[in-house]
Amino acid sequence: MRAIGWMVAGLLLAGAPVLAHQQAASLSPVAIAPKRDLAYGALAEQKLDFFPPVTRTRTAPPLILFVHGGGWEHGNKDNATGSAKIRHFTQAGYALATVNYRLVPGATVEQQAQDVAAAIAWLVAHARELGFDPNRMVLMGHSAGAHLAALVGTDPRYMHGQKLMLDQLRGVVLLDGAAYDVPAQMADAGRFMAPIYAKAFGSDPARQRTLSPIAHTAGPNVLSFLILHVQREDGARQAAALAAALRAEGSKVELQGFQGRGLRGHVAMNRQLGEADSPATAAVDRWLSATFAPR
Repeated sequence: MRAIGWMVAGLLLAGAPVLAHQQAASLSPVAIAPKRDLAYGALAEQKLDFFPPVTRTRTAPPLILFVHGGGWEHGNKDNATGSAKIRHFTQAGYALATVNYRLVPGATVEQQAQDVAAAIAWLVAHARELGFDPNRMVLMGHSAGAHLAALVGTDPRYMHGQKLMLDQLRGVVLLDGAAYDVPAQMADAGRFMAPIYAKAFGSDPARQRTLSPIAHTAGPNVLSFLILHVQREDGARQAAALAAALRAEGSKVELQGFQGRGLRGHVAMNRQLGEADSPATAAVDRWLSATFAPR
């Protein structure tokens, strides 16, 4: 029962951090309405919400694209993103988008990753009208969303399938995910999680390996990762293994653990991220500041 329900936490509220934009001195307040239920594809599930920054800068702001969790079969952009996350990022001068994707069992995990990449491509194509900088984008995910973000950031077929390159993402933030090595994760699964993993990843070892971000770290990969975890034995082990594999291939990786255990800690990291008293907020803020700095 080590991993009780950690992926299903995507159904719960999240919270996220933001950092002060470089051009804070030039910020002036503006009132821009968020844009909701924007279609990035033809299917009903292929929708995203876009939240512009509360403040405007001389230059177009960076974008954070958030991928919700929920065990690959639950959750959506409305119940699994978190108001703290939206408030924190947009008040700091960032644009934020949060994306829906098709869910298991009606879709495969491969199709979910395709949806995430399709959302990135749609945002790039509409960057001018939405008013953000498509050359400064970060992909962030929690729980099952962290697995999908890691997969899109390591297996080039998803971005390439949208005629995008991996280096169009400045970085990837993984919030207490696992299943970075699917076969190892399934071997660690307790009675509660085993059926969830089986529904998502099936029984074919070759497919399980293909859906493992760690299997694609030989490159090309997104060049910068921030991997955060709470004190779940299997999650911490998966995070450390992915970090080591990415570093070995030249990616810049920061790995950090935080207090919190089991489902409670897993949910809290997402829900509280963006709150001033969340220890993870400062870590994400620092990483974003460095990642979005001029090259």
